[in-house]
Amino acid sequence: MENLLALFDALMRNISLMKGENWRSDVGREAAESLAKEARGNNLMLTSPGIINSRGSSNFASVFSKKGKKGVNQDCFIVWEEFGCQEDMTFCGIFDGHGLWGHHVAKRVRKLMPSLLLCHWQETLALASLAQDFDMMGLDRNLCPLDIWRQSYLKTCAAIDEELEQHADVDSFRSGTTALTIVRQGELIIIANVGDSRAVLGTTSDDGSLVAVQLTVDFKPNLPR
Repeated sequence: MENLLALFDALMRNISLMKGENWRSDVGREAAESLAKEARGNNLMLTSPGIINSRGSSNFASVFSKKGKKGVNQDCFIVWEEFGCQEDMTFCGIFDGHGLWGHHVAKRVRKLMPSLLLCHWQETLALASLAQDFDMMGLDRNLCPLDIWRQSYLKTCAAIDEELEQHADVDSFRSGTTALTIVRQGELIIIANVGDSRAVLGTTSDDGSLVAVQLTVDFKPNLPR
């Protein structure tokens, strides 16, 4: 796994110097998809109810879904431990489809989001480390981790929108999905949310009692922010 991650980093660095934007993104995406395939093979990824406990870690992730009574279950989710072969990183996503093709859109976004996000995150890191003139490349010399993730998410969402538009067999104009994703990187938690899926953090108060902390606010057309 470490060798694959090193190969991915090397590819992104070399491509940044030698090729154009589209070619670099294609190869970076292929590398990210290879990491996703390896994660599935190593039981580090969940897309159905179950538990993940990565090797040598005291952390574990548990996922459960229950079908309602409204017909097709349009909810789907993903948990990816050791996201991108980074031991301190976890990716979580919940996608609740709506409309006639909502379940297809939700599954498609679930498939695309982790690999594209990983690709754009690695690409942004590579560009930041290689570029000598950050102003020309639109990057700040003092990018913090949150800024890097923000840029990565913006690129990822734009790429997903473009891919959905290219699928003529799925009407993504009248159907869609919420998208709530969380990346835990060490002590840092990055949350990106659109729609009305919700994230809640369970923690303990000073007296040891369990406390629920709201992490997201609904984001819908009738609730603009």
